[in-house]
Amino acid sequence: MRANLPVAILICAAAAPFLLPAQVPPPQDPVEAAHKPLFQPAAEPSKAIAAATAEIASQRGPRSSPSAKVARRNYIDEHIFGRMAKDGVPHAPLASDEEFARRAWLDTTGRIPETADLTTFAASTDPAKREKLIDRLVDSPEFIDKWTYYWEDLFRAGQRMGHGLNLFHYWMREWIRLDRPYNQVVTELLNGGGKTSFSFPGGLYFARDFVKAKDDPEEEGALDLVNYPDTVDEFTVTYSKVFLGMNLSCISCHDGARHLENVNLFLTGKTRENFFQQAGFYGKTRQIMNWENGGQANTEYTIDDDSPGYDTKSLSILRVARTGGNSDPRFILTGEAARPGRHPRDELARMLTSHIQFSRAFTNRVWGELMGFGIVEPVDEFDLARYDRNSKLPAGWTIQPSNPELLDAMAKDFQQSNYSFRNFVKRVMKSSAYQLSSRFDGEWKETYARYYARKYVRMLSAPELHDAIAVATARPGSYKSGNRNVSMVHQMSEPKKASGDVQNFLRIFGQSTRDDMPKKPMPSSLQAMMLMQSKVVTDRVLALGSSRVDQLVKDPAVTEASIAESLYLATLSRKPTREEAAVAQAALAKDRRRGAENLQWALINSPEFIFNY
Repeated sequence: MRANLPVAILICAAAAPFLLPAQVPPPQDPVEAAHKPLFQPAAEPSKAIAAATAEIASQRGPRSSPSAKVARRNYIDEHIFGRMAKDGVPHAPLASDEEFARRAWLDTTGRIPETADLTTFAASTDPAKREKLIDRLVDSPEFIDKWTYYWEDLFRAGQRMGHGLNLFHYWMREWIRLDRPYNQVVTELLNGGGKTSFSFPGGLYFARDFVKAKDDPEEEGALDLVNYPDTVDEFTVTYSKVFLGMNLSCISCHDGARHLENVNLFLTGKTRENFFQQAGFYGKTRQIMNWENGGQANTEYTIDDDSPGYDTKSLSILRVARTGGNSDPRFILTGEAARPGRHPRDELARMLTSHIQFSRAFTNRVWGELMGFGIVEPVDEFDLARYDRNSKLPAGWTIQPSNPELLDAMAKDFQQSNYSFRNFVKRVMKSSAYQLSSRFDGEWKETYARYYARKYVRMLSAPELHDAIAVATARPGSYKSGNRNVSMVHQMSEPKKASGDVQNFLRIFGQSTRDDMPKKPMPSSLQAMMLMQSKVVTDRVLALGSSRVDQLVKDPAVTEASIAESLYLATLSRKPTREEAAVAQAALAKDRRRGAENLQWALINSPEFIFNY
């Protein structure tokens, strides 16, 4: 069928994906090689993403309006544009209304805008329409859907949570719906206890990191089937990555000195004993695996604080042998000890959430999602010895953040706004920095990337791509999420419960298993083949079942020109150029139904569709 489509509009994704270059230098010795999978500070994501942005923007044609000076709308703009002005770096103009609208819908809801919403927004002459749109989208139910899904990927809310998963999903949705202070949410994730599947959802975050010790609680040394010290180690690494943006994996096995000098300068000053003391906040906490009728009961645990303490000489299933040391709880960033008579986990939550690094890690992570890449990259590998511009660094090292002053300003704003997630998203999106075009007039230089001199593209996540296809084709899905029937993947508590075709589609486009930390999807030829052949696409573009194509081609009052314009607006959030419209109309005139099916299939397979620009 699709072989008949004119080449001019068949912009096949097979030719479009390009691998973003991995710019990690080869290891110099076996130790560096061993740490390469954990730390990659030499990578420059900003350069790779800037290259991708230039490629995608060029395929969307030249700008129709010249660059213009933009207003500085808040402190974010003062930092971004002030630095560019100081260093003589030019920047892109503001995005067009259509470009901005598609970006805003994807970033807040995980969906592309409906045609009616897009055209109404573009036609409005209200000078405050962008700010009002941002408020409406961030306060929408779809915002809850998209960002609940995001945080559940990050918190790895999957099968390891057992029957508690639906409770955790509801708890997550309520956090975002109510905009509960993020420091309170994290406190509950750190100090939760009780029976995980029924009483306290926060406890599931710790429970899911269990390391199984024995298969039978009656075996000698079964320890209720869980290896406590290994479980605590795993969770210490987990929460440090997510809440502090720091990877403590290496010092969970050995001292940083003589191991991490080429990886992370801050951690070279930390020892394995420092890690034991950080793990010591959970030293008295245990997981009791519920055991019924000779078997584990539905991945369910009771979390209490009746353990004798973290044993620094205990056997390890996952790590090198423990050789002893002090495990009295001390916060790794400050050395502060837990106060006598206070619950250690409460003390950890207090110290961690009040430290500026907690707010830096959060704002940097969300900034990276909205702006293409973080001010610190990777987002979970901060090197605090390289944070300050005034730091005295060894030869060959530079400061890590591209703009530490901005990151600190965002972190302090986040604290002062009572750790409001919604407030921070609105703050970023209402800045002119966020609203710049991805197209850039003039010569682009590699050095501009870290200035955020243009809006950078990002490939749609797996659920975003699925839901964008569903909106473009007017063919929503039918899925189960707990006891609810839902139509979009972002609404699901368990993506593994989607149909086989949808599960395979999501997996190919990088959907996390929720057993490991999520990773950004990388374009590949396999993804191109999936877009061309998957039923997620091919069934939805057919003129059947009240699809968008079906509605258009069956209405005799709709002209070929209107069909072409409607499909471009519904799929790419813009009208076709004169040349695109001519080619599309010729195909439609030859075969109205097949031409329309082929046109929407080709648009979904275009780079412009699979990237957020």
